[in-house]
Amino acid sequence: MGKVPATEAFGLAAKDESGVLSPFRFSRRFQFLLDKLISCCSVGICRTDVCMARNEWGFTTYPLVPGHKIVGVVTEIGAKVIKLKAGDKVGVGYMLSSCRSCDICTDDQENHCPKMTMTSGGKYYDDTMTYGGYSDHLVCEEDYIIRIPENLPLDAAAPLLCAGVTVYSPLKSHGLDKPGIHIGVVGLGGLGHVAVKFAKAMDGKTDEAINRLGADLFLVSRDPEEMKDAMGTMDGIIDTVSATHSLLPLLGLLKYKGKLIMVEDGGGKFDRIGGIKESQEMVDFAGKHNITADIELISADYVNMAMERLEKGDVRYRFVIDVANTMKPTP
Repeated sequence: MGKVPATEAFGLAAKDESGVLSPFRFSRRFQFLLDKLISCCSVGICRTDVCMARNEWGFTTYPLVPGHKIVGVVTEIGAKVIKLKAGDKVGVGYMLSSCRSCDICTDDQENHCPKMTMTSGGKYYDDTMTYGGYSDHLVCEEDYIIRIPENLPLDAAAPLLCAGVTVYSPLKSHGLDKPGIHIGVVGLGGLGHVAVKFAKAMDGKTDEAINRLGADLFLVSRDPEEMKDAMGTMDGIIDTVSATHSLLPLLGLLKYKGKLIMVEDGGGKFDRIGGIKESQEMVDFAGKHNITADIELISADYVNMAMERLEKGDVRYRFVIDVANTMKPTP
């Protein structure tokens, strides 16, 4: 009851642990009364996609359609949808659903819910597999959809749904979002470059800049003199580096009661993201301050090459697939 026929979809999927992506036709799950059908316009690529495609964490189910920072336009809505309408710009991040009833969910931290359903490579409560955003459309419940501000371009907004909330959340929750706070960001990659932009906007100095990111100072951690001069100067440090590295030099940079926050686990596994309420707050903040990710827009047929380049750190700073114009079924 309350269902309509499943929708046929086209995307890119990994079929085995080689992680190579190839064209894939599949059916999206039934749409329910509270679902929205989203025509995907762009989707970001990150290290999580590579790890899942290659089963580096040991729980991938094939075929896998990656993609968990998805932006697009609502094309159809269920009968009970009230929050959005057809034509709205929206996004979907790392999760499609959660239990909604546990203490974690009621505290707006659905990303930590034991029954959280991943957008890609998870299993929905109707026992269907979840296929991610490397595809032409997506079905999602309205409570897990993020509204994208009109002034933000969809392609450059896509990485915010993962990298953006991963750094915005700790800045807010640890009190590092106040004017005058001195923040250090370790690692200038996909996460780090967005962290710099958010930290500067929170400090109210968006017009000050070194290069394009808005940092006040670039500190080379391998330079002992630079590190010595910066000792005890930082209220907080956001560490975005996934590779194994020493934390002792970073601790020395902190003021008394300063905070070192790691948003990677040292092995490249799982960015911490945030709940739906906080994700919407983050995107709204980005819209207010015109914050987007720095991206390289690619076609769907370039994805495998992009993943190879990503492994080498050869991107500034996020790849985004132009789904709307290049994700086309083969005859």
